[in-house]
Amino acid sequence: MNMANTYTQIHIQTVFSVQDRYCIIQKSWKDELFQYFTGIIQNHGHKVLAINGMPDHVHILFGMRPTQSLSDLMQDIKGDSSKWINKKGFIPGRFSWQEGFGGFSYGKSQVNNAIDYIKNQEIHHHRKSFVQEYLEFLEKFEVPFDERYIFKPVDYTESD
Repeated sequence: MNMANTYTQIHIQTVFSVQDRYCIIQKSWKDELFQYFTGIIQNHGHKVLAINGMPDHVHILFGMRPTQSLSDLMQDIKGDSSKWINKKGFIPGRFSWQEGFGGFSYGKSQVNNAIDYIKNQEIHHHRKSFVQEYLEFLEKFEVPFDERYIFKPVDYTESD
């Protein structure tokens, strides 16, 4: 697709969770995982602005080019990274991401605040759970949702 005359400014934050919200993303390989995400996103022509997360979920903020759908990009990110994590043997058993994701758009003036928010995930989760955080995103961005499909709470103190 020729994009020579296409000008966009699209900033998206995605939020997604480990299957069944297991707290298995370890500090010892988290940075390597985030680098892997960055490679996938950049290979699709998008620009990573911030990545961080907790043992059970991840936030990624990126500048998105209109060359693919968000759903297709997320399928690549989650599918490729699951295969990579399993190949690396970071966890016993089979790793997978939970189905679905949250996707939220930001204007240019909001990007720095979103970056700061993502960088400070550990601080935020001392004050509120992922479920509270996720519900706040859905409400703030006025995204309709079905309570049956909201993530179950977990206790971060059980994880390293």
